[in-house]
Amino acid sequence: MLNVPNALTFLRILAVPLFLSLLADGRYQPALIVFAVAGLTDALDGAVARLTDSRTELGSYLDPLADKLLLVSAFITLGIIGAIPASLMITVLVRDVVIIGGYLFAATVMEQPMAMTPTIWGKTTTFTQLMTVALVLLGLAGWFTLAPNTLLAAFIITATATVISGIHYVAFALRKYQAEG
Repeated sequence: MLNVPNALTFLRILAVPLFLSLLADGRYQPALIVFAVAGLTDALDGAVARLTDSRTELGSYLDPLADKLLLVSAFITLGIIGAIPASLMITVLVRDVVIIGGYLFAATVMEQPMAMTPTIWGKTTTFTQLMTVALVLLGLAGWFTLAPNTLLAAFIITATATVISGIHYVAFALRKYQAEG
């Protein structure tokens, strides 16, 4: 079960507390580096799993969990320190709570856990969230100065993708529930 892709995913999970500690301490440059390395492991674990045909059921659960831990905790922390709008932080948090809550409901109450397969909207949302966090961190680290309209555009695009993917996942789950009911 613990193959290279899963080991990379575990490294991403282990990077989350370090990233959050650095971010909370205002050490933005090292936080950005840890975030970038964690993002790189996200790309690598999927590529290695596909290339070596070493996808596992464990990996299908760990990979989205690692993404959620990294991104949701980043948005919460960035929201708390005022680096992103509270409304964006809440949008990201609510979407993931709804998705995780729906999954847990299906798994426990309905006793039919749904496959955790990402959709194009989910992947788009993950990408926009990663880019938004990276842009904010670049600014906080002093490595890049963005025009306020650029950050505002990133916030709007991320919020829009987050809402659309949330609606998409809920609609998918409801269709599946109705088809089986």
